[in-house]
Amino acid sequence: MAEVSISGRVLDENGTAVTVASVSFRTSADPLAHPSPGTSGPSGHFTLRLPAPGHYLVSVTHQGFFPLMDKPVEIVDGASLQLILNHLTEVFESIEVKADSSGIDLDQTDNRKTLTNLQILNVPYVGRDLGSALKLMPGVVQDSLGAFHLSGSSVNQVQYTLDGFNITDPLSGKLNARLNIDTIRTMEFSTGRFSPEFGKGSAGVVAIDTRMGTDALRYSATNFVPGIDTTSGAHIGTWSPRFGISGPMVKGRAWFSESVDAEYSQLVVEDVKGRNRTPSLRVDNLLRAQFNATTTSLLFFSFLVNGSDAPGSGLSALDPYSTTVNRRSRTWFFSFKHEKYLAHGARIEWGYAEDRTFSRQIPQGSDYYRVTPYGRAGNFFMDARDEARRGQFLFNFSPALLRLAGTHQLKMGVDLDRLNFHRDIHRTGYERYGLDGALFSRITYGGSGIFSRPSLEASAYVADSWKVKPNLTIDTGLREDWDELVRRVALSPRIAASWAPFGRINTKLSGGYAITRDAVSLEEFSRPLDQYSIVTEFNPDGSLASPPSRTLFTIPNHDLKAPKYENWSASFEQRLARNIALRFTWLRKRGENGLTYVLSPPPYDPGVQTQFELRNYRRDVFDSAEVVLRQNFGRQFGWMASYTRSRALSNSVISLSVDEPLWVTNNLGRMPWDTPNRVLGWAYLPTPWRQWAIAGAVDARSGYPFTIQTDRGASVGEINSQHFPFFFNMDLHLERRLRVGRHHVALRGGFNNITNHQNPSVVNSTIGASNYLSYYGSQGRHVVFRLRWLRPAE
Repeated sequence: MAEVSISGRVLDENGTAVTVASVSFRTSADPLAHPSPGTSGPSGHFTLRLPAPGHYLVSVTHQGFFPLMDKPVEIVDGASLQLILNHLTEVFESIEVKADSSGIDLDQTDNRKTLTNLQILNVPYVGRDLGSALKLMPGVVQDSLGAFHLSGSSVNQVQYTLDGFNITDPLSGKLNARLNIDTIRTMEFSTGRFSPEFGKGSAGVVAIDTRMGTDALRYSATNFVPGIDTTSGAHIGTWSPRFGISGPMVKGRAWFSESVDAEYSQLVVEDVKGRNRTPSLRVDNLLRAQFNATTTSLLFFSFLVNGSDAPGSGLSALDPYSTTVNRRSRTWFFSFKHEKYLAHGARIEWGYAEDRTFSRQIPQGSDYYRVTPYGRAGNFFMDARDEARRGQFLFNFSPALLRLAGTHQLKMGVDLDRLNFHRDIHRTGYERYGLDGALFSRITYGGSGIFSRPSLEASAYVADSWKVKPNLTIDTGLREDWDELVRRVALSPRIAASWAPFGRINTKLSGGYAITRDAVSLEEFSRPLDQYSIVTEFNPDGSLASPPSRTLFTIPNHDLKAPKYENWSASFEQRLARNIALRFTWLRKRGENGLTYVLSPPPYDPGVQTQFELRNYRRDVFDSAEVVLRQNFGRQFGWMASYTRSRALSNSVISLSVDEPLWVTNNLGRMPWDTPNRVLGWAYLPTPWRQWAIAGAVDARSGYPFTIQTDRGASVGEINSQHFPFFFNMDLHLERRLRVGRHHVALRGGFNNITNHQNPSVVNSTIGASNYLSYYGSQGRHVVFRLRWLRPAE
């Protein structure tokens, strides 16, 4: 019989296109026959040719959605189908536990890691915020200061997007935005090789997709009962209530989603004498809405608000309360986007977003900050107020599928950003004392400390996904970036391929090469506008050792280049027995022309002892080899186990600034978050008892490196030549799900750090101090309870 052509669209429950969904047909008469695979395009459109008309079983899969498996359809030539995928949601009913039979995505060429809503909610981890959830991904580590590093990168080398828009901090390039984790549908981290659509983060992009309401009214509440902590006396420890509601405004036409998240916590540092508690409060709210003007014209709106108040920030065993600061911050983010689906699978989207951030840092007093070999004293020396803003416009166009030696799916677009920030900062000064208690230097500051810095960024890209054969896909693309600070056009070519050898749908080889770039930092280019330091040195008897001298930061050469990173990467994927997925990934990243301040050669101006200038001097190295085993089964259960071997090196380990008291002459070494060996695993598993489940997570890694220093703040030996003890953390929780009236309740209890392993985060690294190489800051075993209350779909 003659072949027939079949086309259709893959949509979600709100009529939004589901792109890159795997679609396959097999005959119902012979369900074991080799399936005919396909992939949905930018508008959800797909086209396939089947061997003959008749009865078929169609399956559709995509990360973050419940799979549509073996749906019977009757195919005639020219038929058109509409296939609906439902986003993953929690399942409370008793279900059959069997392995997920979805295959490997043969069209995905990028190196991507995905966390779904169910994994974020079900797997235990310390901290229940957006950043902490990233730790469930191999290759993501949290340093001793709480910052997150992906693929060996600095915190400002990753681009974070919220429903398609950039949400990295306009000033620092970090992820400071927070939102209710219950509202996250998926988080996808692409690194090494990824689409040229994204380019303002050399380490990759984290795409956060949030929930939209459906025609069913849903609401939930989590942790609405505060917990009790018995450390240093009974008190409310961490209370993090989360509330959400979503549903229709006009059924079948318009929907909304509203989620609120708050956290009140009291940090208790038992090693601190005197006041050893610091409370903090944060609140955030995300409102989203979708309006389908027609079935092919969709409008999306969002509004995110963050606020926090954290008095006593920075308390530690070496930093008493007087040295802490009171931190306050606010963030407003809103966005609008219009998606238009055109004929033959073409798509246009454009949108505008704006975010504004405000932060305030207030020290406990105006005394000098005193740095001693035994810890810090006095009051912190910075009183600062920062305001930043980004306005961003984006436009993307995907034309209809082009057939030429296979099929080509093109995509192109532009991105225009206007940034500005204003700083008002005043510093008192700090003093350094030696082992004998004598003052040997005092640093004060001059200059107004009030300044502003704007910037304009313009980007454009074109990408082609070329499906040469059903088992071979090649993605190519080129990105162009320009900004007002560097004023150079930076090109970023990329190529990646995915191949299923010998037509085996359970085996995939992929790899590629990419040049990636970082967003140029407003904060870095503003350093010469900031205050300057004045250094006064003293003899042991208290007399002046030399006249006071200034330390300046300058940008004498404006012929700078944009930082450049070359990434080589490869992956091997194999689906094993019982549908266990094996993945091996190798990544080699080399950075050059990184912007950093380096010591200028003399002579300087009169009265200037030290001068630093911005240059393309930084070089970075990151290598990693990673193996991951993973299995999903049922509609919500699964487990993952991984091992990563890596190294992260740089010739600019310490970022020199007017506030950095540790001066170095050799800045080459391991990054502070370098983790040569790491084992990460998690599981959410059923038990022999109905409605009971067990959840666990294990994180074991090499201790982070740190630098030995003298009592005068000079580094000794190589940077980061020492390391913290081996880190090991195991969390184990038991969960009971039950029905209370028309509602469902999930009650969970268990232990974090159940082995009570000592995992310190602070060390005294000053040679000669009585507490030299003493470790502090370990969070011991503690009990955790969680209560979730939900109304199921009608």
